Amino acid sequence: MLERRIRPARPVDLASTLAPTRHGRSDPCTRVMAGEVWRATRTPDGPATMRLTGARETIVVRAWGRGAAWAVDHAPRLLGLHDDPTAFEPVDPLVRDLHRHRPGLRIGATDAVVEALVASIVEQRVTTVEAHRSYSRLVRRYGDPAPGPAGPDGLRLPPHPERLARLSYWAFHPLGIERRRADAIRRVCAHARALERAAAMPSRDGQALLRTVPGVGVWTAAEVAAVAFGDPDAVSVGDYGLPGLVGWALAGEREADDARMLELLEPFRGQRGRVIRLLSGAGLGPPRRAPRARLRAMEGM
Repeated sequence: MLERRIRPARPVDLASTLAPTRHGRSDPCTRVMAGEVWRATRTPDGPATMRLTGARETIVVRAWGRGAAWAVDHAPRLLGLHDDPTAFEPVDPLVRDLHRHRPGLRIGATDAVVEALVASIVEQRVTTVEAHRSYSRLVRRYGDPAPGPAGPDGLRLPPHPERLARLSYWAFHPLGIERRRADAIRRVCAHARALERAAAMPSRDGQALLRTVPGVGVWTAAEVAAVAFGDPDAVSVGDYGLPGLVGWALAGEREADDARMLELLEPFRGQRGRVIRLLSGAGLGPPRRAPRARLRAMEGM
């Protein structure tokens, strides 16, 4: 076990900063709790389990497994210590107030591109509940036990890309993943080594590289950029609920579309992803008038 103590210059809220790395409450790879986060991941050096705890002004990072040294070294990026929220000075009074009340929110980067890609592809075209259920099933069936202590409920590693690439498309059906998404997962995993290089590129170039894979469109690339690249400007165009959230919060409009969402976010260019995190974290979407519909089917999300 390796340990590192980090004293950030400014506060870091572990739960809100690392929440995007968790794919639902049933995610076997990540547990986010008040003051404590457990994370199982595959690093370039091998599997690793991380436990991050916050105590006063110090964050304690502990890691186990062959990838422990890599995980500990990259903990500052995961925690978003490269991100400077004080540089964001919004004029909009709502966003300014939300930003002021969440000083510990950072935009972190996992640098785990294919890990984020697989989870994002699972989330294409289906409801959040369905996506989280399928991802949990995928990890439990094809992942491995995480190294070190079991952690809460027994953490599991994301499935190894080589294993997923070798599966037949029909192996995904019992998990609730149809052939279109299954084939996209198999393709990105077959090119995992090349795609991982996207983490070292500027976000725009990295997203362009991801979109060269059939089945990976602008929505999926932006989802990966927000989590793996730590891009504070990433906007997931094509999302079912995001335009309504932005339209309602910033303009009181229930029926905003992607074009209107981008128009409302334009004054925040460079920090649009941060604004989305602030709005969604505050639960500012429009009140529901009917049961939530299934997501729209969109080619190459």
